[in-house]
Amino acid sequence: MNGDFLALLPKPPPPVALGPGSPPVPVSATTVFAFHYAGGVIMAGDHRATAGNVVFSDRTEKILELDHHSLMAIAGSPGTAIEMARTLQTTFEFYRRSQLQPMSLPAKMRALSRLLRENIPATLQGFGLVAPIFVGLDAVTGRPSIYFYDPLGAEFEAAAYAGSGSGSGSIKSVLHFLEKWGVPKPGEMTLAQGVALANRLLMTAAEFDTATGGVDPAQNDFATIKILNSRGVRSISVAEQAAFWREATP
Repeated sequence: MNGDFLALLPKPPPPVALGPGSPPVPVSATTVFAFHYAGGVIMAGDHRATAGNVVFSDRTEKILELDHHSLMAIAGSPGTAIEMARTLQTTFEFYRRSQLQPMSLPAKMRALSRLLRENIPATLQGFGLVAPIFVGLDAVTGRPSIYFYDPLGAEFEAAAYAGSGSGSGSIKSVLHFLEKWGVPKPGEMTLAQGVALANRLLMTAAEFDTATGGVDPAQNDFATIKILNSRGVRSISVAEQAAFWREATP
């Protein structure tokens, strides 16, 4: 993704067309982010997946529930990322059943790092790159935390927010501004305010990034949004988002 040394690696020439005899174009899912709000963490993503300059789908789900206390947002190759998520879901559930307790947050983070390291050959060849965001609940403190990863498995904790994908630059810029000078700051927002903000952030990113899309509240098309708080993971339905949007835009 943007902002790491992978951008310095030589890249193969892009295919010029989609059609019979042309080389396959990898599908890419982009623009996911997470930020703290007053009650926990909001994780959101748009619905667009692209293949080169073609919109492959506007119904892609990029926010995946790993268990009741952790979420993963995928950016990059959706096939590889979804397979990673399925592996983690199985690993976390097996551990819970065999050890009669949930896996610790540090162990979950290491499991994701290991999968990314094992994916390095595909990453370096340019067809399996994944740069996820992970949100997990600390069983001791009951506080959710946000972590972002580079495609080689390095993990970093985000103090307030994290983003990944081609549209994340615009989103992180807006979140930085709001954290510095917003009233209220994202970390002080109610759930309704945070959900409305998440949709506005994706609409803003879509103005400057053609790989971001599939969000249009006027057509009742909202982002994929899940929250994590001390009670666990909850999905925010389209009906809830529509109500929050009407509340935020009288």
